[in-house]
Amino acid sequence: MSGQVAVVTGGGRGIGEGIAKAFSQAGASVVVAARRTHEIDRVAADIEASGGKALAVTTDVTDDAAMETLARAAVDHFGKLTAWVNNAGGSSMRMPAAELPRDEWDRTIAVNLTSIYVGTITAARHMENGSVINITSGAGTGPVPGSAHYGAAKAGTNSLTWTLAAELAPNIRVNAVAPGAIPTEVMLAAIGKTSDQLDEVLQEWNIPLGRLGTPQDIGAACVYLASDAASWVSGEIIRVGGGARPR
Repeated sequence: MSGQVAVVTGGGRGIGEGIAKAFSQAGASVVVAARRTHEIDRVAADIEASGGKALAVTTDVTDDAAMETLARAAVDHFGKLTAWVNNAGGSSMRMPAAELPRDEWDRTIAVNLTSIYVGTITAARHMENGSVINITSGAGTGPVPGSAHYGAAKAGTNSLTWTLAAELAPNIRVNAVAPGAIPTEVMLAAIGKTSDQLDEVLQEWNIPLGRLGTPQDIGAACVYLASDAASWVSGEIIRVGGGARPR
């Protein structure tokens, strides 16, 4: 991916960090975006220490103007924009829909769905040719009691992926990656587990390939989708979950 420039939102830790580093290892210049400046500064420093090129841009993905600033920063610093990964998101609150506070519904939709719409449209304004990758979830394909808000946002993400792939073709491809059990801080909080209970998580998810996933597993899928190897792939949702059924 030499010569490509990729923006990764939510890139300061977890899956986003893995995606950012995977792009760099594949030869791309990377713009790492998130709200926590110290986290993206660390990721950018790690990339540069490994011989890559990175820029950290503090960004709130629920702020349209901040997303425009992010895209412009990528173009101004590296000369172009060729890949955009809408990774920022998540929700640690789990409860029946009837008990969910309205402000948590609004926050979850803003972070997990509206930001993907805004991010994709913003990226498209600054791309001549390129790829957008949305990080979705199995929660968007079936019932997940306790996560109606998050599941609805991810179902919307899937719909946006299909529709925007059609609308932005042929110059911009839009795909999504649905991670399986990746024991990040956000995921463990959402399922009520700790890092000392990973064996329990592996058993409960019944993963045929026999291990939990890593951020690098998701990063590898994103690199594929942004690369020329996937030049005829658009409007697809790729499950990366070790063979386990979505949940």
